[in-house]
Amino acid sequence: MTSHDLRSELESLTTEAFRPDLAEIDRLSTLDIARLMNGEDAGVPAAVAARLPQIAAAIDAVAARMSRGGRLVYAGAGTAGRLGVLDASECPPTFNTDPAQVVGLIAGGPQAMVTSVEGAEDSRELARRDLAALGLGPDDTVVGISASGRTPYAIGAVEHARALGALTVGLACNEHSALAAAAEHGIEVVVGPELITGSTRLKAGTAQKLVLNMLSTITMVRLGKTYGNLMVDVRASNDKLRARSRRIVALATGAPEEEIEKALTESGGEVKNAILALLTGVDGPTAARLLEDSGGHLRAALAAAAT
Repeated sequence: MTSHDLRSELESLTTEAFRPDLAEIDRLSTLDIARLMNGEDAGVPAAVAARLPQIAAAIDAVAARMSRGGRLVYAGAGTAGRLGVLDASECPPTFNTDPAQVVGLIAGGPQAMVTSVEGAEDSRELARRDLAALGLGPDDTVVGISASGRTPYAIGAVEHARALGALTVGLACNEHSALAAAAEHGIEVVVGPELITGSTRLKAGTAQKLVLNMLSTITMVRLGKTYGNLMVDVRASNDKLRARSRRIVALATGAPEEEIEKALTESGGEVKNAILALLTGVDGPTAARLLEDSGGHLRAALAAAAT
């Protein structure tokens, strides 16, 4: 594609549109610019809301595959890639997932998290190589993320994954995007032109973050990683999370502190096991067996213990 063709393509994208009414924002007071920016951001949740049916359908498909041992893989460049890596990196401490279960790929590799890697986003072949290292299968899901919906790295990732029989999701912020068209599940959250022309780390980035929050969080809810709205699979890797584990057990059981400490100690810090033992009176090994038989779903294990 020539530079002229690329310029014409960018000029046709909503996310790249120029707002003449904002052409002199640099002459406004800081407070007025903040008000403008806040007003722009306020419309993002509504744009996400307009795509909730598509988001929910994608989540159900992802959860079905992950319940069979599949992985969730995000692939993007620049801000989109960083958001995918961020969401993936939050899953192990929040839901006690294996680091290989939710993976974030960014064009250019880990160094692209903090510096721009020239040309990386333009390479479909780079996306294919990055995914080849994972050995994708039909139970895996690849989510291509791109504000413009035209980023070759994201499109290449989705095309390669789909050819291998994996589930594919295309998350973009423009309608009629090549990324959404390439994916089995297209999600186009149209937030409109940015306050700073073409700076898609703003509204588009916020929209992508909200959708990725939903994809990972609700998938984990479907997989039994929560009990109600409690993070019962939290990994207690520091003092704050150990305190949170105790609080979660307390909220779920109402048990006194000494019983909570005893149950967590006997379960090796596993919150689900401690809750199950406290609510049903079963011992540690029985709690572990019931949870294993129930696929890790605490509600199902509680029902099994009651029979």
